[in-house]
Amino acid sequence: MDSLNPEHPPLIEMPATPGVWKFWGTALWGLLIFLAMFVGQIGAIVLLVVQRGLPMDLASLQLVGHEPAALALSVIMGLPATLAVVWLAIRIKKASFTGYLALHWPSWMQVLFGAVGLIVIVLAWEVTSRSLGREATPGFMTDLLKSGRDKGAAVLLLLAFSVAAPMSEEVLARGFLFRGWSASFLRVPGAIVLSSLVWTVVHLQYDMYFLAEVFSIGLWFGYMRYRANSLWLTIALHALNNLTAVVLTMWLGS
Repeated sequence: MDSLNPEHPPLIEMPATPGVWKFWGTALWGLLIFLAMFVGQIGAIVLLVVQRGLPMDLASLQLVGHEPAALALSVIMGLPATLAVVWLAIRIKKASFTGYLALHWPSWMQVLFGAVGLIVIVLAWEVTSRSLGREATPGFMTDLLKSGRDKGAAVLLLLAFSVAAPMSEEVLARGFLFRGWSASFLRVPGAIVLSSLVWTVVHLQYDMYFLAEVFSIGLWFGYMRYRANSLWLTIALHALNNLTAVVLTMWLGS
């Protein structure tokens, strides 16, 4: 038998090397992931409209969507939709979900370094805002959070903005997009910049001043994602940033 003949070793099927989506594949899948996030979010509003027996029109969607609890639920429902499409994209490449997204625990020193850098950036923007006579937090967010506190939706808003939103946005930006683009012609520097730009576009409800702040924080998150090779780190930093902003706005003023 060939299996016993050293001149004719048995044919062994080698496992395929896990692949990575490169520039255009990552860009196209990134668009699908963003659309899935949007569908998950708007789907939650649609379900609430149907549940209340309201007419299915733009006015009803806007009416329900402006409620703090409904908006929080919308943000939360964007997370499973995002994870589902990211999982599918990685599965097609026969890669590990954990490995592809760098879901590795960072060291305490990396957490401390990332947190200190984030604090420096946020404080620099705070000082700049005060010197320019600008709000440190967008007015509509202040109104939303305080309204949510007064209407008993504080916990739901905390969960939405401090857990669901950081996970959804980091999985998209510093997880999937950074992984693919850093393996393309962009390399790490280009991936950090472009993924930060995409993350900034997700926040187009802000004006240009706040978008600049978002972009600068995104660059720091991208650098820490590369330095620590850990998406959990950027999720934690993102959650810390949002949690601090939500708590301060809800209970200690704008």
